[in-house]
Amino acid sequence: MTKKNIKNLDLNSNEDLKNKNKQDLNIEKKGTNDETKPEENIKNDMGKSTKKGGKKSKFKELEEKYETLNDKYMRLSAEYDNYRKRTLKERMELIKNAGEEILINFLPFIDNIERAKSSVDDAKDINAVKEGITLIHKNLADFLKERGITEIKSIGEVFDTDMHEAITKIPAPKKDLKGKVVDVIEKGYKMKDKVLRYAKVVVGE
Repeated sequence: MTKKNIKNLDLNSNEDLKNKNKQDLNIEKKGTNDETKPEENIKNDMGKSTKKGGKKSKFKELEEKYETLNDKYMRLSAEYDNYRKRTLKERMELIKNAGEEILINFLPFIDNIERAKSSVDDAKDINAVKEGITLIHKNLADFLKERGITEIKSIGEVFDTDMHEAITKIPAPKKDLKGKVVDVIEKGYKMKDKVLRYAKVVVGE
Protein backbone atom coordinates (compact mmCIF):
# COMPACT_ATOMS: atom_id res chain seq x y z
CA MET A 1 0.00 0.00 0.00
CA THR A 2 1.39 3.36 -0.90
CA LYS A 3 1.74 6.35 1.35
CA LYS A 4 -0.88 8.15 -0.65
CA ASN A 5 -3.44 5.43 0.01
CA ILE A 6 -2.60 5.37 3.72
CA LYS A 7 -3.09 9.11 3.94
CA ASN A 8 -6.48 8.91 2.25
CA LEU A 9 -7.53 6.14 4.63
CA ASP A 10 -6.59 8.26 7.64
CA LEU A 11 -8.57 11.20 6.29
CA ASN A 12 -11.62 9.03 5.74
CA SER A 13 -11.35 7.66 9.27
CA ASN A 14 -11.14 11.16 10.69
CA GLU A 15 -14.20 12.23 8.72
CA ASP A 16 -16.15 9.19 9.93
CA LEU A 17 -15.16 9.98 13.49
CA LYS A 18 -16.26 13.59 13.15
CA ASN A 19 -19.59 12.55 11.68
CA LYS A 20 -20.10 10.07 14.49
CA ASN A 21 -19.31 12.69 17.12
CA LYS A 22 -21.81 15.07 15.51
CA GLN A 23 -24.48 12.39 15.53
CA ASP A 24 -23.75 11.67 19.20
CA LEU A 25 -24.02 15.36 20.03
CA ASN A 26 -27.31 15.64 18.19
CA ILE A 27 -28.65 12.62 20.06
CA GLU A 28 -27.55 14.12 23.38
CA LYS A 29 -29.15 17.47 22.53
CA LYS A 30 -32.33 15.77 21.44
CA GLY A 31 -32.31 13.71 24.60
CA THR A 32 -31.74 16.79 26.67
CA ASN A 33 -34.61 18.57 24.94
CA ASP A 34 -36.83 15.57 25.48
CA GLU A 35 -35.89 15.46 29.15
CA THR A 36 -36.53 19.14 29.74
CA LYS A 37 -39.78 19.14 27.85
CA PRO A 38 -41.77 17.45 30.65
CA GLU A 39 -40.49 20.06 33.10
CA GLU A 40 -41.60 22.82 30.80
CA ASN A 41 -44.94 21.09 30.44
CA ILE A 42 -45.24 20.90 34.22
CA LYS A 43 -44.50 24.62 34.51
CA ASN A 44 -47.01 25.41 31.79
CA ASP A 45 -49.59 23.20 33.48
CA MET A 46 -48.92 24.91 36.80
CA GLY A 47 -49.36 28.29 35.12
CA LYS A 48 -52.64 27.17 33.63
CA SER A 49 -53.80 25.80 36.97
CA THR A 50 -52.93 29.11 38.64
CA LYS A 51 -54.90 31.00 36.05
CA LYS A 52 -57.87 28.68 36.47
CA GLY A 53 -57.60 29.02 40.24
CA GLY A 54 -57.53 32.79 39.84
CA LYS A 55 -60.70 32.71 37.80
CA LYS A 56 -62.41 30.46 40.31
CA SER A 57 -61.32 32.72 43.16
CA LYS A 58 -62.64 35.80 41.35
CA PHE A 59 -65.95 34.09 40.62
CA LYS A 60 -66.30 33.03 44.25
CA GLU A 61 -65.57 36.57 45.40
CA LEU A 62 -68.24 38.00 43.09
CA GLU A 63 -70.69 35.32 44.21
CA GLU A 64 -70.11 36.27 47.86
CA LYS A 65 -70.61 39.96 47.07
CA TYR A 66 -73.84 39.15 45.25
CA GLU A 67 -75.14 37.12 48.19
CA THR A 68 -74.24 39.93 50.61
CA LEU A 69 -75.97 42.61 48.50
CA ASN A 70 -78.99 40.39 47.91
CA ASP A 71 -79.29 39.76 51.65
CA LYS A 72 -79.11 43.51 52.35
CA TYR A 73 -81.76 44.18 49.70
CA MET A 74 -84.12 41.55 51.12
CA ARG A 75 -83.70 42.95 54.64
CA LEU A 76 -84.26 46.52 53.45
CA SER A 77 -87.33 45.48 51.47
CA ALA A 78 -88.79 43.70 54.50
CA GLU A 79 -88.08 46.70 56.75
CA TYR A 80 -89.73 49.10 54.27
CA ASP A 81 -92.79 46.85 54.00
CA ASN A 82 -93.10 46.75 57.80
CA TYR A 83 -92.66 50.54 57.96
CA ARG A 84 -95.36 51.06 55.33
CA LYS A 85 -97.82 48.79 57.16
CA ARG A 86 -97.03 50.43 60.51
CA THR A 87 -97.47 53.94 59.08
CA LEU A 88 -100.78 53.00 57.44
CA LYS A 89 -102.03 51.51 60.71
CA GLU A 90 -100.98 54.60 62.68
CA ARG A 91 -102.70 56.88 60.17
CA MET A 92 -105.94 54.89 60.40
CA GLU A 93 -105.78 54.98 64.20
CA LEU A 94 -105.11 58.74 64.11
CA ILE A 95 -108.13 59.36 61.86
CA LYS A 96 -110.26 57.12 64.04
CA ASN A 97 -109.14 58.81 67.26
CA ALA A 98 -109.61 62.28 65.75
CA GLY A 99 -113.14 61.35 64.70
CA GLU A 100 -113.91 59.99 68.16
CA GLU A 101 -112.51 63.12 69.79
CA ILE A 102 -114.70 65.40 67.67
CA LEU A 103 -117.80 63.34 68.40
CA ILE A 104 -117.08 63.26 72.13
CA ASN A 105 -116.60 67.05 72.21
CA PHE A 106 -119.76 67.48 70.13
CA LEU A 107 -121.99 65.58 72.57
CA PRO A 108 -122.44 68.54 75.00
CA PHE A 109 -124.06 70.54 72.19
CA ILE A 110 -126.59 67.77 71.69
CA ASP A 111 -127.31 67.88 75.43
CA ASN A 112 -127.85 71.67 75.30
CA ILE A 113 -130.13 71.40 72.28
CA GLU A 114 -132.25 68.75 74.05
CA ARG A 115 -132.51 70.96 77.14
CA ALA A 116 -133.56 73.89 75.00
CA LYS A 117 -136.14 71.74 73.24
CA SER A 118 -137.58 70.63 76.60
CA SER A 119 -137.74 74.16 77.94
CA VAL A 120 -139.56 75.48 74.87
CA ASP A 121 -142.76 73.61 75.72
CA ASP A 122 -142.93 75.11 79.21
CA ALA A 123 -141.33 78.46 78.38
CA LYS A 124 -143.28 81.60 79.19
CA ASP A 125 -140.48 84.02 78.32
CA ILE A 126 -139.66 83.82 74.62
CA ASN A 127 -136.60 86.03 75.09
CA ALA A 128 -135.05 83.44 77.42
CA VAL A 129 -135.54 80.76 74.74
CA LYS A 130 -133.88 82.99 72.14
CA GLU A 131 -130.95 83.64 74.40
CA GLY A 132 -130.52 79.91 75.02
CA ILE A 133 -130.52 79.10 71.30
CA THR A 134 -128.12 81.99 70.60
CA LEU A 135 -125.76 80.71 73.28
CA ILE A 136 -125.81 77.17 71.85
CA HIS A 137 -125.07 78.53 68.36
CA LYS A 138 -122.18 80.66 69.65
CA ASN A 139 -120.63 77.73 71.51
CA LEU A 140 -120.92 75.55 68.44
CA ALA A 141 -119.36 78.23 66.21
CA ASP A 142 -116.47 78.63 68.66
CA PHE A 143 -116.01 74.86 68.76
CA LEU A 144 -115.67 74.75 64.95
CA LYS A 145 -113.40 77.79 64.87
CA GLU A 146 -111.01 76.19 67.36
CA ARG A 147 -110.59 73.34 64.86
CA GLY A 148 -109.91 75.69 61.94
CA ILE A 149 -113.42 75.45 60.46
CA THR A 150 -114.80 78.82 59.37
CA GLU A 151 -117.79 80.04 57.40
CA ILE A 152 -117.21 81.11 53.78
CA LYS A 153 -118.08 84.77 53.32
CA SER A 154 -120.60 85.10 50.54
CA ILE A 155 -123.10 88.01 50.70
CA GLY A 156 -121.77 90.94 48.68
CA GLU A 157 -118.66 88.99 47.61
CA VAL A 158 -117.65 88.47 43.98
CA PHE A 159 -118.88 85.09 42.76
CA ASP A 160 -115.96 82.65 43.05
CA THR A 161 -116.27 79.14 41.61
CA ASP A 162 -113.60 77.99 44.08
CA MET A 163 -115.87 78.90 46.98
CA HIS A 164 -119.41 79.24 45.66
CA GLU A 165 -121.94 77.13 43.80
CA ALA A 166 -124.48 79.18 41.84
CA ILE A 167 -128.03 77.87 42.29
CA THR A 168 -129.61 80.56 40.16
CA LYS A 169 -129.16 84.08 38.81
CA ILE A 170 -131.44 87.08 39.28
CA PRO A 171 -131.35 90.70 38.12
CA ALA A 172 -128.98 92.55 40.42
CA PRO A 173 -130.88 94.87 42.80
CA LYS A 174 -128.00 97.34 42.45
CA LYS A 175 -125.46 97.93 39.69
CA ASP A 176 -122.55 97.26 42.02
CA LEU A 177 -123.97 93.79 42.80
CA LYS A 178 -123.63 92.50 39.25
CA GLY A 179 -121.52 89.33 39.30
CA LYS A 180 -121.74 89.23 43.08
CA VAL A 181 -123.58 87.06 45.59
CA VAL A 182 -126.94 88.58 46.53
CA ASP A 183 -128.34 85.71 48.63
CA VAL A 184 -127.18 82.47 50.32
CA ILE A 185 -129.31 79.33 50.17
CA GLU A 186 -126.86 77.18 52.15
CA LYS A 187 -123.77 78.36 53.95
CA GLY A 188 -120.38 77.03 52.96
CA TYR A 189 -117.50 76.08 55.23
CA LYS A 190 -113.78 75.56 54.87
CA MET A 191 -111.04 74.12 57.06
CA LYS A 192 -108.14 76.54 56.74
CA ASP A 193 -107.67 76.68 52.92
CA LYS A 194 -109.63 73.52 52.10
CA VAL A 195 -113.32 73.82 51.18
CA LEU A 196 -115.47 71.40 53.18
CA ARG A 197 -118.72 72.49 51.60
CA TYR A 198 -119.36 75.01 48.83
CA ALA A 199 -121.74 77.84 49.59
CA LYS A 200 -124.96 77.57 47.54
CA VAL A 201 -125.69 81.10 46.43
CA VAL A 202 -127.79 83.34 44.20
CA VAL A 203 -125.81 85.57 41.84
CA GLY A 204 -126.85 88.99 40.55
CA GLU A 205 -126.61 89.75 36.83
